[in-house]
Amino acid sequence: MDKVFIKDLLVRGIIGINDWEREKPQDILINIIIHTDLTSAGESDDITESVNYKTIAKKAQARAETAQRLTVEALAADIAKLCLEDPAAFKVRVTVEKPNAVRFARSVGVEVERSKEKS
Repeated sequence: MDKVFIKDLLVRGIIGINDWEREKPQDILINIIIHTDLTSAGESDDITESVNYKTIAKKAQARAETAQRLTVEALAADIAKLCLEDPAAFKVRVTVEKPNAVRFARSVGVEVERSKEKS
């Protein structure tokens, strides 16, 4: 199985359930793994036959910066959904973390995995 990945995309956005978390943007760390078939792209050397990681990263960043979600679970689900909008993507794993959110922990977060429904 082929994969396209985005590692440690650091963005800033409003996320959290506490009042103080709703006041100013905080760091959000995003990792994405998109399962796809890269055979054609590898043979043709044509980006249009692959998942464009730059496009996905920009969409994930924009979503994280504007969504103002209460939970990392909801943001991770949002990002997974936008990744699966790419026709070449058939499965995605998204990790969303809040660095330094818990004392003595480097980071906390969630990982979600979603697939396109078979028709």
